[in-house]
Amino acid sequence: MSDVATAPEPGSAPAPEPTPADIRMVIGASALGTVFEWYDFFLYGILAALIGQLFFPVDNPTAATLASLAAFGAGFGVRPLGAMLFGHFGDVIGRKYTFLVTITLMGGATAVIGMLPTYETAGIIAPILLVLLRLLQGLALGGEYGGAAIYVAEHAPPGKRGQYTSWIQVSVVGGFLLCLIVVLACRWSMSDEDFAAWGWRIPFLISIVMLAISIYIRMQLSESPVFKAMKEAGTTSKNPIVESFSDKANVGKVLVALFGVAAGLSVIYYTSQFGTLYFLQGTARVGEEEALLYMAVGALLAAPLYVGFGALSDRIGRKKMLLAGYALSMLLVFPLFQLMADGANPGLARATAASPVTLELPECDFSVFGKPETECQKALAFLTKRGISYDKQDSAALVLRVGESSVVGFDEAAYVAALSDAGYPDRADPTEKERWKIILAIAVMVALSAMTYGQVAAILVELFPAKIRYTSMSVPYHIGTGYFGGFLPFISQYIVVSTGNAYSGLWYTVGVVGMAFIVSAIWLPETYRKELE
Repeated sequence: MSDVATAPEPGSAPAPEPTPADIRMVIGASALGTVFEWYDFFLYGILAALIGQLFFPVDNPTAATLASLAAFGAGFGVRPLGAMLFGHFGDVIGRKYTFLVTITLMGGATAVIGMLPTYETAGIIAPILLVLLRLLQGLALGGEYGGAAIYVAEHAPPGKRGQYTSWIQVSVVGGFLLCLIVVLACRWSMSDEDFAAWGWRIPFLISIVMLAISIYIRMQLSESPVFKAMKEAGTTSKNPIVESFSDKANVGKVLVALFGVAAGLSVIYYTSQFGTLYFLQGTARVGEEEALLYMAVGALLAAPLYVGFGALSDRIGRKKMLLAGYALSMLLVFPLFQLMADGANPGLARATAASPVTLELPECDFSVFGKPETECQKALAFLTKRGISYDKQDSAALVLRVGESSVVGFDEAAYVAALSDAGYPDRADPTEKERWKIILAIAVMVALSAMTYGQVAAILVELFPAKIRYTSMSVPYHIGTGYFGGFLPFISQYIVVSTGNAYSGLWYTVGVVGMAFIVSAIWLPETYRKELE
């Protein structure tokens, strides 16, 4: 590929403008690498339940708690560290070589997971190695997004930055879809026993092929023209972390990017992806493979909107689009999940109305991380896992009341029988499903994510000065996605357990989006007409 929009040498003719082929190469290489990188990251999440059984001693309560914390937190928790580490290199050494390193680290770590021995054969070494590889994945992802977004944005012509960078956001959806396709193909091509024994390794090992393709394509790229110009002028940052967080004006922008942009759009995205998946499997009682297929169809239908909304933000502005997406998300998230439940499991809604559930229980210390030990903890865990809404009442003894029936203490078989007699379905009835409602609800949720997430790369790139851009945008983005978004499943579950309402966890989404709306409305500048220096 020819050097794209390279700054001219002193006394030389100006560098040629990028051709359409150059731009397509830049977008394609950056987006494809991002697809593969998010494939690697999502893969662990989709197979987390099976991996937990293979790599951790699940019969040990302490180890089980550590397993759930490690499986969830390892990858998300270190993403801000990766943002600082690779942000430094991206601002000092260059955009191109930094995101070559990140994708190599991510792809290599994913492939090695597919080669690890299990707990049965290697003992405690197996989970230690697994967590270390997850840490490497999180570090790599912390540097990948900023590099890809900046690289595309700094090549984009005026008036096209939102449209071109939106392909990076589509790539996140593409990684999720590719992951679903590969996992389902492996599951369908073999027995459950074979998949649990060795077939689960195949999706991880496929990363080797994806890594080779990504490295080859990215090696054909030239450095970003903006970074080249800074390098030749001697204006690159010597210490981007210090410069990013020592200047009060830039710190203010970082805080706006974190609380007004990254936090809000992240919880919408995670609600549209993982929130809907967990809701379908837990509350609506839809099987895992069927739920994954609904997710794939809904995401495919709405994915083009990422580019559409990115392009629209070039015409009407980033801020207007972001605020509209936030407002619609707060208004629609509860109705959409109710539509999803109504389409997936109408019998559950009928049973809830006809035979409401009440749980009388003493003071109960329930943790979403730990293994239930006491009877009240087991009762709360059972109802939460089943997605049953219930009223809580203080009492000296534990009693489950379903309509006119009651069960004293915790007896799982008796709980199942009482719920079944009252019409609560253990599984969604295929003959009653209205699948169009499920797909419509998922597609609208993904569309809301596209409305806010499709333009985020352009917003963040335009917000910060070039010499500290990689660091300044990566750190708040990955704190927002890693913590506000990453902890969404656990915080939502905690709210559900605390209230007894299967839908109440959505208040976390509404609350964070409401905060982001206020911060963005007051402090986020409009940047869509800004020229990148």
